[in-house]
Amino acid sequence: MSRISTLDSTLADRLPVQALTLFEAKAQKQLTFEQIAKELGRNEVAVAAIFYGQAQTSPEDVDALARVLGIEKSKLEGQLAGYPFRGQTMDMPPKEPLIYRLYEVVQNYGYAYKAILNEKFGDGIMSAISFSTKVEKETDEDGSNWAVITMRGKWLPFSRF
Repeated sequence: MSRISTLDSTLADRLPVQALTLFEAKAQKQLTFEQIAKELGRNEVAVAAIFYGQAQTSPEDVDALARVLGIEKSKLEGQLAGYPFRGQTMDMPPKEPLIYRLYEVVQNYGYAYKAILNEKFGDGIMSAISFSTKVEKETDEDGSNWAVITMRGKWLPFSRF
């Protein structure tokens, strides 16, 4: 069985109420985000974002979460009824080492990404709203594991006015 991600207790007071409910049930059932995502028909990053209060759920998501995690549907409906409060759970720069490394990628390559994107698309930004992402594990011929993170965002050109 895979090891599972659980709720970091130092974040609990900064997360919405559903985080504790969802993470407790996930731990009890010993489910990975990938397993839960398959049951919801969603991407595992999107499901993890729901747990952290960073993504919106549909009524179908609530039904599936209640079923898969064994949580009373009415409890989840109440906890997941509002809109997400994105980006409020972390300090900047991040202190958690893995999250800091992602931040460091942007620090080191952000202007290079910007230059290349501007050359390919013109003046604008990549949306984080019309957006999808996925995480994959790749093993090379030497047996070393590599994290592959794909980000796909709609290009939004700046308007001339």
